[in-house]
Amino acid sequence: MTVQGSSILVLGGARSGKSRFAEGLATGSGLDRHYVATGRAYDDEMRERIAKHRADRGEGWTTHEEPVELADLLRRIDGPGRVVLVDCLTLWVTNLMMAEDDVAMRSAELVEAVTGLSSRLVLVSNEVGLGIVPENRMAREFRDHAGRLHQLVAQHAAEVYFIAAGLPLKMKG
Repeated sequence: MTVQGSSILVLGGARSGKSRFAEGLATGSGLDRHYVATGRAYDDEMRERIAKHRADRGEGWTTHEEPVELADLLRRIDGPGRVVLVDCLTLWVTNLMMAEDDVAMRSAELVEAVTGLSSRLVLVSNEVGLGIVPENRMAREFRDHAGRLHQLVAQHAAEVYFIAAGLPLKMKG
């Protein structure tokens, strides 16, 4: 169990069980639970995914939707006695890239915000660097941005987990 004010990074592939694991960490903390959703519902399939995530999570969560201004939101909702789950960082990176925002600057801002929070923080993200080199420039830039962000967050996190087939591997902490 981590102390309040520390952060946990949960990485894994698509459908690896990382969100379920992260939600279990948050629920098991006994703290007031806040869920930060970074996804945008651009189409019916994404709306269905968001609805399923919300239903699977169940009651007892305060939900915040923020696709871009993540560091600012985390500072606004910060407080002792809270656990904040962010799902997910790779969707956040996608949103920044689509807005032609400075991903490196925003990543540094996020890490600065994370290190100053009193809330326990659980950050979920897709590990995208284990596959083949993407064939197009934007996909390669996305992979690179996500990889650099994961390294920054992991450096400052108290704990880091990698989830595969629903099984957690503790990498740090």
